Amino acid sequence: MERRLIVGVVGNAACWYDSCDAGDRKKWDLAYDLGKTLIDNGFRVLTGGGRGVMRAVMAGAHASKKYREGDTIAIAPSYDENDTNDFADIVIPTGLQEYRDGIVANCPVVVAIGGGSGTLNEISLAWKHCRLLIAYTNVEGWSATIAGVPLDDNHRYDFKEDKVWPVSNALEVVNIISKWEKKYNKVLGGLEIGKANFVPKKKSNWVGPKITTKINKL
Repeated sequence: MERRLIVGVVGNAACWYDSCDAGDRKKWDLAYDLGKTLIDNGFRVLTGGGRGVMRAVMAGAHASKKYREGDTIAIAPSYDENDTNDFADIVIPTGLQEYRDGIVANCPVVVAIGGGSGTLNEISLAWKHCRLLIAYTNVEGWSATIAGVPLDDNHRYDFKEDKVWPVSNALEVVNIISKWEKKYNKVLGGLEIGKANFVPKKKSNWVGPKITTKINKL
């Protein structure tokens, strides 16, 4: 059985669509389009299961013609499985509150859309975990602040291109994943005194998505 790649999406959780200002509504629309495009191209979507960007990307996933039950996964902060949005298919209640950020950030790919301090925590953890990290540049928040550069001077990989990859739309996200995901091949192993121990990732049976030629209009 082919295992589909899970893409974690992080970002602002401040509002429902009907009550958003123009800036947050743009984030909602971008997230919705991202969710739809990710499912169109054979991925699954994982979030913290809340409102805002998290709900939007899952709503977009459900709108894809290729959507299948189980395509949206929520890592809930509480022990209550109902403490998530209505588009979450699979809910994993952790009871970890904000510490569940480390689970979200451990997806093979993490995409940030805007975001405040909670999103910054997830971004930092994804970088520390040597994950492929992608950030939207055309919205306010931490994603635009850190896009296009390495998050610190830590030499994560041998290839010089390693950075927080900047994007402005969903198709760019899919193209970066298809080109670079297999090069991001480290996972956090056991801990040694004073430093993290990264080991090569086991070979994946993910063969890559069938890329659509354009983003489907909403």
